[in-house]
Amino acid sequence: MWVFGERKAAVRDRGLGQGFSVKLEQKPSKDKALQTVANLSSAQIVSASVLKAQAPFPPPVRFWPGPIPGQPGHSQDIKPFAQPPYTTLPAPVPAPISYEPLPAPRPVAIAAPVWLNRTIASDKLRLLEYSAFMETQRDSDTHKHLFVHIGQSNPSYSDPVLESVDVRQIYDKFPERKGGLKELYEKGPQDAFFLVKFWADLSPDGDEGSAVFYGVSSQYSGSDNITITVSTKVCSFGKQVVEKVETEYAQVEGGKCMFRIHRSPMCEYMINFIHKLKQLPEKYMMNSVVTNRETEETLLCIAFVFEVSTSEHGAQYHVYQLVKD
Repeated sequence: MWVFGERKAAVRDRGLGQGFSVKLEQKPSKDKALQTVANLSSAQIVSASVLKAQAPFPPPVRFWPGPIPGQPGHSQDIKPFAQPPYTTLPAPVPAPISYEPLPAPRPVAIAAPVWLNRTIASDKLRLLEYSAFMETQRDSDTHKHLFVHIGQSNPSYSDPVLESVDVRQIYDKFPERKGGLKELYEKGPQDAFFLVKFWADLSPDGDEGSAVFYGVSSQYSGSDNITITVSTKVCSFGKQVVEKVETEYAQVEGGKCMFRIHRSPMCEYMINFIHKLKQLPEKYMMNSVVTNRETEETLLCIAFVFEVSTSEHGAQYHVYQLVKD
């Protein structure tokens, strides 16, 4: 009660000094005002002073006191701007975003041609076909017998790669002098060296007569329009007994350079060797080296080993890649 009476006196003095100072110029009005203040309760005095203190703040203002030309009335939804009927709007276009430049991508590794490591081929030349044969002429018919034959193939990446053989295992089968297999392999390229094991079909025993032709045909494919030299060496007991050198020019076909040695005659020594092959204890060895005639670069080197086939399926072969483990 003591605190409440003290606040009443303080508020009364404040009311006399502020709220009613303008109206106390005449004495009757002053007396009437004092009497009115005396009759007010302390709660009423506090309420009056609070209202007087809030009086300097302006009353709330309506932003849209009345209709604006071009705007809907109070009975409609009031919006700050007139809007057309609702239509489907396109999605907002995002602002362009700047990124730091990405590093240059690594070059994609190009897959090696499918025939590499699966056929007799280097990165510059591929053997497509090889055959040694005998043709006999009887009346108007020509009969062709294949002693050995490598036909064209269409390998796929799912095919296994060639088996490998250490080249040093056959060094002694070929001459060690200049230009021998050992020197050629060390010179390289070493991915161009292959070994072919032939099981030759020597079954025909008919009367050959004078209308018989012994020949060798081969076909190569490459990407460079060059001239190749094919050197074929026949070896017996580790010694070279005969060599045949042929030159062939490229024929461009379908974007590829084709090299064909067609019906090349066998030498007399090779013909006699075929006839005696069944009785010889030593395997028939032959080395065929294909080089670039201009640069003398080795394009392919194929070592051939011949045995007599005992299979009813005739001539067979198996290809190995020569390596140096």
